[in-house]
Amino acid sequence: MNNELQAALNVYEALDNKFGKDIVILDIRDKTSVADYFVIATGGSSLQLQAMSAAAEEALEKDGLKMHHAEGHHSNWMLLDFGSIIVHLFDKEGRQFYNLERVWGDAKIVTP
Repeated sequence: MNNELQAALNVYEALDNKFGKDIVILDIRDKTSVADYFVIATGGSSLQLQAMSAAAEEALEKDGLKMHHAEGHHSNWMLLDFGSIIVHLFDKEGRQFYNLERVWGDAKIVTP
């Protein structure tokens, strides 16, 4: 198992510990050079999304990854860019609207 995959799995666990819903890891290595993995999850409120964001950042920093960029801390879609891993956190409506799983439908889903 590569280090990036293990880091993505660690984020999955961190988001699950914050009661994130519908957590998915997409392996996009063969689809784009933007990142290796997307980790996508849904939160029930803005406070939960903030807690999930903090947990994801802590998990990835423990794995030696630093955040390059973050967007949307007060919207229905939060994006946390750690280079090889990009974390997408949505509220329910944002998740349905942007539907990244459909957009990246040919990416492999990683099962923890």
